[in-house]
Parts: sequence; structure tokens; C-alpha cells
Amino acid sequence: MFFLRRAVIDIGRKSVGYDFRLYCNASKQFKNQGGRSDGAKSSFENDENKSENKEEDADKQQEKQYNNNNESFNEKDLMIRGQFHELAIKNRETFLNMVHMFVERDKHRRHHVEFIYAALKHMEEFGVHRDIEVYKEILNVMPKGKMIATNMFQAEFMHYPKQQDCATFLLDQMEYNAVMPDVELGDLIQNIFGLRSHPYYKYGRMMYWMPKFKHLSPYLLPDPVPEDPLELAKLAVRQMCTVDVESVVDVLKTEHVESSLDKTWIVSGQSPEQKNLLAKHSIESPLKVKGPFAIWLRNRSIKYFTLVGDAEPDDKFAPEEDEDDVSNMPLPNFLKFMSPKETQVEVRKPNRSIHQQDDGTIYGICATGTSTKDSLLSWIRLLEVNGNPSLAHIPVLFTFSTPVDDRALVVSNNHENVNAKK
Repeated sequence: MFFLRRAVIDIGRKSVGYDFRLYCNASKQFKNQGGRSDGAKSSFENDENKSENKEEDADKQQEKQYNNNNESFNEKDLMIRGQFHELAIKNRETFLNMVHMFVERDKHRRHHVEFIYAALKHMEEFGVHRDIEVYKEILNVMPKGKMIATNMFQAEFMHYPKQQDCATFLLDQMEYNAVMPDVELGDLIQNIFGLRSHPYYKYGRMMYWMPKFKHLSPYLLPDPVPEDPLELAKLAVRQMCTVDVESVVDVLKTEHVESSLDKTWIVSGQSPEQKNLLAKHSIESPLKVKGPFAIWLRNRSIKYFTLVGDAEPDDKFAPEEDEDDVSNMPLPNFLKFMSPKETQVEVRKPNRSIHQQDDGTIYGICATGTSTKDSLLSWIRLLEVNGNPSLAHIPVLFTFSTPVDDRALVVSNNHENVNAKK
């Protein structure tokens, strides 16, 4: 609306204002010269030429001023965004020093929105993207009291939309990085935008939902998760083995295998039930080592492998029963006479184990330090020693979901045969 109103004023000024002023000047000169038309005409032409020259000079001056303002704004914007790139040491202290320098440099805090966007962009580089105190310091850059809506129309039409969008983006980044706000942050938003503002509504939603989801996961993990790959592998394998409470997680060393080439660690998870299923496995049916698969623990991931056999037919197991079905509920002893007499006893089929899935039976799970075929071969040898003697007679096929030199490796009767499959 501002630019449209300015354009209308310029058009009116050019088409009406100057012509009316020239007409008045010409009429005055005509009266002073005693009604001579030639003099009036010449003076009118001179005034018209002068006015045109003045108009061109004014337009050139206005255009020059506009270009200078744009150049100064671009230089200011580049200076704000380039401050974080120029720092050699990137840590929490230097990041907060940059924020404090911006606040102390200009009391009016010009271009504070651009500075906040630039600071949010580089928070992960400085390692402060999960620090709530740093988010408070960034939000504290905005001026207080000026942007609070004073009536219902300002509140509904988003008073100071650019600044409110910036604050909402800051809260979105906090939510993405699992940083839960506190009461102090809410007071800060209230002092900047007031209660009837979009950032405060966003803050209210975060305060309602984030505490509900904070402890919702049954797999408790340390915050932050450890950087050591071995400790991370222990957490991952232990978390995946929780489906069977009897599962045991062992840390094995490939040094105990004489023919191993990779000297690394192996985190293996297996339950007694999986050992019994592996002992009953047919020697003619090969096993497969599948992987690598990725599991995420907060912001860290690790690769793991599984030892899988062929799926068992469905008719081998008893059909799944609905626990909420009461049609076949057994009667108590004093009401046994009401139930019909059973003429024959049905043969009860075994129930499907948690390890016997539709796509295969899982006999073990592991994560190695190198994720190579040699380390996985060492894992099979160590499983054979630790309570799985049947692996010495069962062929094992190593398959990989990522492209490697040899896509499959077959182990049979303690001998290696490499088969390249494409």
C-alpha cells in the first residue's frame, strides 16, 4: 500500500502540479509585462524547461539515494551473516560474545531479525543448538514492549509479522532439537510480543506437549549419548534385545579367533530360546547374515547385522488367539456340568515364538567395530564356541544390502568359499 500510494502521488505531481505552477508563473509575468503575449510565451517556455531540468535532477538524486540505501543494507546484511564465518574458535563462549557485541553496538538494535536468523543458522557449528540458555540470549536481542499488541485488531492481524515469524522460527528450531522451554522463556516472549501473539501461542503448545513426550519412550538413553562406538553399540544391541527379557549381550574380541584378520570388538545379543531354535535348525537349510541395518539413538546411528533362517510354515504353529475373546472362556469347576463333554482331545500345536517372524527366524544380532565380512565371520566362529555347536555343520551365507566387492560369502563345514553375486 505504501508503494502504491507513493506512485499515485508521483503521477499526480508530474501531471498536475507542475503544469499548474507553470500556468501561475506565466499569468503573473503576463500581467507584469502589460499583456504582451510574446513575452509571456517565451517566459512560459523558459520556466517549463527549468522545471523539466529540476524534475530530472530530483529523480536522479532520488534514484541515487535509493541505490545507496540498498547498498548499505546489503553490506550490513553481509556483515551480520559473515561475522560467524570469520571466527576461528567456535564454541559456546565465542557465540555468546557475538550476541553481546551485537546488543552493545547499537542501542536501537537495527537488523536484529537478520542477526537472529544468522545466529540460528550457525548454532550447530558452535555446538549450542541444544542449549536453552543460548536460545534465551538470542531472543533477548529483540526490543521489549514496542511490539506488544494494544488492541484486538493488532493481535488478529499479527502485529509486527516479520519479528513474530522470526521468534516462531526460533521456537521451531528448539522443538526440532528437543529443547524444552521453561517459564523464563515464556516471560521473555510475553515481554516482547505479549500474551496475544503467535510466538506465545507456539510456546504454550510446546509447554503442553513436550513434557508429555519427554518420557514416553520405554528405552531410556543417556543425554547426550556416548561418543564411543563400543558404548553406543552396547546401548543399541541391548535396546533391540529387550523383546526377550532373557537375552544376554556379550562383548567379544576377534583376537580369540586364530584366522581373523580384523582385530576389533563384537557386541553380540542372543537369548537361550534362540540357541534352542538354532539347535533344532535343519543342517540342509542355510543361514543368512543380513545387513547392515541402521538404528538411531537420538542423533547418533550405528550399523548392526542379524543371523536369520528361513521362515517356518504357518500350519506348524497354533493360530493366534484373541485375548479379548470370551466365547471359549473356561468355566469354573462347579459349572463343569454345563459344558459339553469332549469326545476327543485336540493336539495342541506350539505357539509361534517372538523370534519366529513371518519373513524368517532371527537367531542372533550383532554390531562390529569395522562392519566387514571378516569380523562377521569371526562372530559366527565365536557363536559356535559359545553354546551353538550346530553352526559347525550349517552353511552360512553372508549377504549385504550395500555394494561391496563380494556380495556373498558362504561358510560350510569350517571352510570358506567366496561366491561373487551381482
